Amino acid sequence: MFKLLKYLKAIDYAYIFIIIGFIILQVFLDLKLPDYMSTIITYLQNADMPDKVNQILINGGYMLACALGSLASAIVVHLLVSQMASGYSARLRAALYGKIESFSLSEMNKFSTASLITRTTNDVTQIQMLISMGLQSLIKAPVLAIWAITLIVGKGWQWSVATAGAVVALLIISLIVVFFAVPKFKRIQTLTDNLNRVTRENLTGIRVIRASNAEDYQNNKFKESNTALTKNNLSANRIMAIMSPGMTLISSGLTLAIYWIGAYIVDDAVDIANMMVFTSYAMQVVMAFMLLIVVFIILPRALVSAKRINEVLDTHNSIVSGTFKDEKAKTEEIGTENYVVFKDVSFKYPDANEYVLKNINFSVKKGETVAFIGSTGSGKSTLINLIPRLYDATEGEVLIDGVNVKEYDSKVLNKKVGYTPQRGVLFSGTVKTNVDFGDNNADDETIKKSISIAQASNFVSRMEGGVDARIAQGGNNVSGGQKQRLSIARAIARKPDIFIFDDSFSALDYKTDRKLRTALKKHTEGTTKFIVAQRIGTIKDADKIIVLDSGDMVGIGTHEELLKNCPVYKEIALSQLSEEELS
Repeated sequence: MFKLLKYLKAIDYAYIFIIIGFIILQVFLDLKLPDYMSTIITYLQNADMPDKVNQILINGGYMLACALGSLASAIVVHLLVSQMASGYSARLRAALYGKIESFSLSEMNKFSTASLITRTTNDVTQIQMLISMGLQSLIKAPVLAIWAITLIVGKGWQWSVATAGAVVALLIISLIVVFFAVPKFKRIQTLTDNLNRVTRENLTGIRVIRASNAEDYQNNKFKESNTALTKNNLSANRIMAIMSPGMTLISSGLTLAIYWIGAYIVDDAVDIANMMVFTSYAMQVVMAFMLLIVVFIILPRALVSAKRINEVLDTHNSIVSGTFKDEKAKTEEIGTENYVVFKDVSFKYPDANEYVLKNINFSVKKGETVAFIGSTGSGKSTLINLIPRLYDATEGEVLIDGVNVKEYDSKVLNKKVGYTPQRGVLFSGTVKTNVDFGDNNADDETIKKSISIAQASNFVSRMEGGVDARIAQGGNNVSGGQKQRLSIARAIARKPDIFIFDDSFSALDYKTDRKLRTALKKHTEGTTKFIVAQRIGTIKDADKIIVLDSGDMVGIGTHEELLKNCPVYKEIALSQLSEEELS
């Protein structure tokens, strides 16, 4: 929890000092009310006191002023606490979001998406609630308790014993609640994670669920998660249910005890006014401890949330941006030779024992088209993910322009690379905002040209608004092939030095595939291209084809060379084309 204090600003500490001042003022005014009430009762008891009516009105006015002053102080405290809590939670959410944005795929795999969303929203809300409700209670309770107890002392030991007994009863109830309810509150966040995960799976996979008639299966999964969370909440709330009646019983019992004791000890030394004052002070003591109990109720869940937030913020980034920013520093030294080099590269996923890639060595000249092919799980996508540093090589080096990719500033490296994943990813907005995404700053002509090269002009022109047509969240209002083409257009609009197509033509028909590759070759001449593909037709015109098998590079060369020299490639080719077609 203390680690999160660094997100407090100087203005927040200023707020805290002002809040403390107004809370002290509020307590002072609240504790002055019984004194004025005592004076009024004294005047009412003594009919022969001079200027009786005026004194009663004056003291009544003082009571009204104290009440209004206490109200104004409470409003100011609430406004300041709300401002502080909202600002702090906004900064905490921003810090979490920024941290998650900096995660590599390794860190993303450590936390589930549902859990990261819960930590950024629900967990931060728990911290905000602790500040907005707990801060006031934490400051006010000790001030009120100490001040009220000081005023009580000397007004009758019998009443003091009764008040102490009420406080002890409150503490016993609090300990029972904390002992039994806190473990339940700790489980709530984990169960909320699970419910969010099931809900997210259901929403993102709705097409598959309906196509498979799996609604009942998913409903049962949701029901199980929902029931677990509901039972946990009910169990915790049943325990908490004893708090309100318990506190009412204790406060009412204390009032009754004070009056009952007063019936026996009221005499000339201790009058009725004193008893009324003591009752008010005793209620303030009880109120102080009730405020502390509120903190004890909120604190456990907030501590769990703080721990979960810190887990994200304290996560070490396995991929750290380098400092190299000169995009063309080494080009003149090495020319166009060996523009991209894999030197003794091996890779295994974090916490895995087996290497996914083993001792990969090859070099690519500037402007060459290099294709990767192999069976499922052979490491094709993993290999090209090392270029934009979605993962870092476990061993060896990946060089671009003579510089290790680990040395590049991440923004410079990302600007050099135009990456298109197999599953086209679109964001809510328009066609234009999706193509001109990030730091492209592309003009309208570049956007239209990129769409044309990606063979997306036909369907974009038919959409209402053309390039300004609306794209739904996740691109749900366009087909899979259209998503892929718009994703390719996005990469083209960046005008990168290196294109990476991770099986990005898989949803395209052969005709569109051929047109797109021809247009790419024509309009992106001089740009290095890496293509992962399953279809021989997509890659056979590449300058180099690299064949992977279980993480090993078993062949490199042109289509014709590999047919002669690489049995694995020939086997893949024959599985798709006949001998006549290959010849």
